[in-house]
Amino acid sequence: MANSCCRNQASVDWIVNLIEERLRSNVNYRPKDILQDIQKQYGISIPYKQAWRAKERGLTAIYGSSEEGYSLLPAYCEQIKLRNPGSVAQVFTTVAFGIVDMETDESWMWFLSEFHKLIQMSTETRPQLIVLSNGQTVVTEAVRRKFPTAYQGICMRHLTESMNKEFKNSRLVHLLWKAAYSVTTSGFRDRMAEIEEVCAEAAKRIQQIPPNQWVVVYLEGPRYGHLSSNIEEFNRWILEARELPVIQVIESIHGKLMKEFSECHEKGSKWTSRLAPTAEKHISEAIERSVGYGVLRSDEVEFEVLSADCSSIVNIGMRSCSCREWQLHGIPCSHAVAALLSCKKDIYEYTEKYFTVTKYRETYSKPVYPIPDRSEWSKAIEGQADNENQVVRPPKFRRPPGRPEKKRLCMEENNRERHTVHCSRCSQTGHYKRTCKAVIIQKT
Repeated sequence: MANSCCRNQASVDWIVNLIEERLRSNVNYRPKDILQDIQKQYGISIPYKQAWRAKERGLTAIYGSSEEGYSLLPAYCEQIKLRNPGSVAQVFTTVAFGIVDMETDESWMWFLSEFHKLIQMSTETRPQLIVLSNGQTVVTEAVRRKFPTAYQGICMRHLTESMNKEFKNSRLVHLLWKAAYSVTTSGFRDRMAEIEEVCAEAAKRIQQIPPNQWVVVYLEGPRYGHLSSNIEEFNRWILEARELPVIQVIESIHGKLMKEFSECHEKGSKWTSRLAPTAEKHISEAIERSVGYGVLRSDEVEFEVLSADCSSIVNIGMRSCSCREWQLHGIPCSHAVAALLSCKKDIYEYTEKYFTVTKYRETYSKPVYPIPDRSEWSKAIEGQADNENQVVRPPKFRRPPGRPEKKRLCMEENNRERHTVHCSRCSQTGHYKRTCKAVIIQKT
């Protein structure tokens, strides 16, 4: 039997002492697990709120208060500059991140302004930017203002997950992906007609999205094979860190990036091919498929390539094929390979340089250096002590009732009007035809 009489003796301080070591090794130690462990080990039943407070107090004891963390940010940023020279002004890295309280117009403008500073030094040599996002106005408007010449696209993973969440239809998601990979306008129209048959409301919503932001046949600018941003993978990668105070959040991400850069540097140093393995495989498969293709040459750059299925127009000068695969991936498709081989051209010379082993090694050539222990930050802190502009305090925040939200917060999502679903079979709301259980009386 649970000893509820002893719950008053199980003070928050007592629970903190009990769980502190566990918290050090696992910041995701949940209040629910704390309850169960204390119940199992001591036979004491404690309120959930008490376990939650103990965890909060334990994290503060281990990592310091929020105020302390924010006050150390200027010194920490100074250490980043000292240990990684030029990390803001001269280095264009594969990952940029910022810490904000919510995704708003102001926070996105701030982040993109800082990102613009990071890459503006290479404006003349930088290729055309392609920005993939969830398509929300706060993001697209900020990108339009800070990078007016950039191509914008909808992340297909965000789009399909959003549609699946709203309409709960796996068939719809499957057709949406097929529509995205349409390489002809007629093929796209056919896929949209199928979507409309499955869910007219979803088709209406999709038609509001410009096709040049998500459909292969209409895409502007190279995508290098990517229709999704894969940012959710990064979010999962740092999920545990989001439980920590601000300095520890940055330190955790910094440590992960340091390890990632080191591993990628070592991996790239062992490659002996001209292209990275994935690109090499793509080329090899394209060469195999091109065997047996017929090639008709029109002029110096244009060819007609005949296969068993279709004929394709290839322009090696523009690096394009009517199948759109070359433009999408930046790697010659099987039709382009056939055309290039017919005129004895080097296939690798017509592959985007970003797929070469040389460029891969350049990306990870500069390591991410470690940051010294905070006991060595004293000089940086002393140098900034009299500068009021360098005092950083936590954002003004009033904790709402209930458990803190772990998911990304976006103002536009919070204010979005929810969609009411309708059944085409019984004309009622709250479900679709597929799950309808209403008894329909047939008229005779």
